[in-house]
Amino acid sequence: MALIPSFFGNRRSSVFDPFSLDVWDPFKDFPSTSETSAFANTRIDWKETPEAHVFKADLPGLKKEEVKVEIEDDRVLQISGERKIEKEDKSDTWHRVERSSGKFSRRFRLPDNVKMDQVKAAMENGVLTVTVPKVEVKKPDVKSIEISG
Repeated sequence: MALIPSFFGNRRSSVFDPFSLDVWDPFKDFPSTSETSAFANTRIDWKETPEAHVFKADLPGLKKEEVKVEIEDDRVLQISGERKIEKEDKSDTWHRVERSSGKFSRRFRLPDNVKMDQVKAAMENGVLTVTVPKVEVKKPDVKSIEISG
């Protein structure tokens, strides 16, 4: 079992996670000439608190107008966007290009216990935070019964 996490890129989430709709890409670390190769694998953290599911995505350099957060009817949260390629000036000499550009899209299947109509998203300092509140679990009323006799 120790080989599995390193084989799958040391991801914190399990590849067998029923809520993740991401597909493992065996070619993701291979060099590519595609403009979307690096930005396509946007990393997103998902934590569950007693009150909500919280998603955080690092999207440095993007404006909130360049990012879309959508929820489909079958409880699928989709975070997508695009970073445009910087305009090239013919007089410029590029020595290195490491910042990525292109489209990205990540999808997550939400559990049954969420309030889909109360989802909130905020962008601050290049970090997108999506908060999906959970349905309050009503504790059953316990009535004490007196024992006669």
